[in-house]
Amino acid sequence: MAVDSNLSSPLGPPACDKDAKALRFIEEMTRNADAVQERVLAEILSRNAETEYVKRFKLDGATDRETFKTKIPVITYDDVQPEIQRIANGDRSPILSAHPISEFLTSSGTSAGERKLMPTIKEELDRRQLLYSLLMPVMNLYVPGLDKGKGLYFLFVKSETRTPSGLLARPVLTSYYKSEHFKTRPYDPYNVYTSPNEAILCPDSFQSMYTQMLCGLIERNQVLRLGAVFASGLLRAIRFLQLNWVELAHDIRTGTLNSKITDPKLKNHMKHFIKPDPELASFVIQECSNENWEGIITRIWPNTKYLDVIVTGAMAQYIPTLNYYSGGLPLACTMYASSECYFGLNLNPMCKPSEVSYTIMPNMAYFEFLPHESGSTRIVDLADVEVGKEYELVITTYAGLYRYRVGDILRVTGFHNSAPQFHFVRRKNVLLSIDSDKTDESELQRAVENASKLLVELNTSVVEYTSYADTETIPGHYVIYWELLTKADSANSSNLPSHDVLNQCCLEMEGSLNSVYRQCRVADHSIGPLEIRVVKSGTFEELMDYAISRGASINQYKVPRCVNFTPIMELLNSRVVSVHFSQDLPHWTPERRR
Repeated sequence: MAVDSNLSSPLGPPACDKDAKALRFIEEMTRNADAVQERVLAEILSRNAETEYVKRFKLDGATDRETFKTKIPVITYDDVQPEIQRIANGDRSPILSAHPISEFLTSSGTSAGERKLMPTIKEELDRRQLLYSLLMPVMNLYVPGLDKGKGLYFLFVKSETRTPSGLLARPVLTSYYKSEHFKTRPYDPYNVYTSPNEAILCPDSFQSMYTQMLCGLIERNQVLRLGAVFASGLLRAIRFLQLNWVELAHDIRTGTLNSKITDPKLKNHMKHFIKPDPELASFVIQECSNENWEGIITRIWPNTKYLDVIVTGAMAQYIPTLNYYSGGLPLACTMYASSECYFGLNLNPMCKPSEVSYTIMPNMAYFEFLPHESGSTRIVDLADVEVGKEYELVITTYAGLYRYRVGDILRVTGFHNSAPQFHFVRRKNVLLSIDSDKTDESELQRAVENASKLLVELNTSVVEYTSYADTETIPGHYVIYWELLTKADSANSSNLPSHDVLNQCCLEMEGSLNSVYRQCRVADHSIGPLEIRVVKSGTFEELMDYAISRGASINQYKVPRCVNFTPIMELLNSRVVSVHFSQDLPHWTPERRR
């Protein structure tokens, strides 16, 4: 397809005119980042000037940065939670936004054990769609020919609920997949999925995964890229194939659909799609019955050029396993987003995972940056960050969050034009994460305390503990190392906690963790049963001795509440005397606590 020469881009030669316009837009936004930011802030403050929140701080119509920074405080979720709760309960006055709050997006971060509610407005869907529209034009610069095939993406909707006022509360991707923006998206040869909408929108996770995998197998020679939102999701799909290939091969051989698929829309779609293919069924059996699954992705989908998954932050722990199953295919991280706001994109998506940097798009929101652990409290603007320094992201959105601390720690790696590029370092205060869960130290401490109550009548207590996110299993799971002290005669085994009691401790810990963790366990099956490994008495003293031998101060040493350093893991595992797992699922329902 000929491309208008007037629409060329400094980023590289576009694949088509549509791509050229998208790349030109990126250049315009990033070349004038500071001016765009000034305009965005003025728009947000002028349209929301009469809201209760903005009037509270007496801006009196001012839209300049200096007044804004002087009068509006930097906040966390707990500061604005009362206003959010009023909206959730039915107050329709303009509290945070002049535009009506259309729904709440539930964050994977939690407050008091429940998902945070992020207010959003209808036009935010347009803003999110805009960022999505920039991803493939950038990818096409690096991977040609993506219009000649399809993407096998494992995409899912999650459970949603309603607030007391009737407003929907659901994850941001569920909101997007259920929107007309996604369901009636125009045909784009560079962005065709093997998964039908009926499968993506099916609320039953088994039926959705089964039919998405079935479609991906049937169209295996057309698949040019595999993806999921998180690396853990793609590995979960591979594990699903390991467990269900016999049934999938049967359906392919006979041209029939597994009786477990009962969703009417899904059944209706699949009956027009699936046809008997004994040759393909034999191939699936041949590959999947082989005990060696190394390189299984490229064996089944031989034309795959890359995997499109998030492997930054906590997801980096899955890179070795992805490399094993894919034979080392490139891992593309394309965009940076959250429930609060969509932030930016990776302009070099085929780089190594350790080199991923996201360019913040200055039109998405107003961005500020709080220096992290540098001793400075001076918040700086987007264009004024310094290369090499780490910052906590602070946002002001069109939907009514003002100077809100997102909790992401970012390191500046460079600039594209005048827009900074950031490496995602980590979520602030997060200790353990397997999927979309985020467990901090205080939550883990509370869970240990609650579980240890089951040991009181046995005169046993937990004297020390640490944890580990085990991603060797699929799905991954939390491992908690406990050192126990039994106050009665330790030689009398009847005084020691039984295997059943310690299994119950695992379940008690899970029941004490936040709702995101419990949803991942119960509804999404993206986290496996929690495991407690009891270690020998004196193990944590050995851990301290090891740390001191490596230069730690004995006066300042604290037991790490999460470990992943191989020698420490080996030490702990060599001292394990018993292993215990949750034998049941913790309690979880979509409904929020009132």
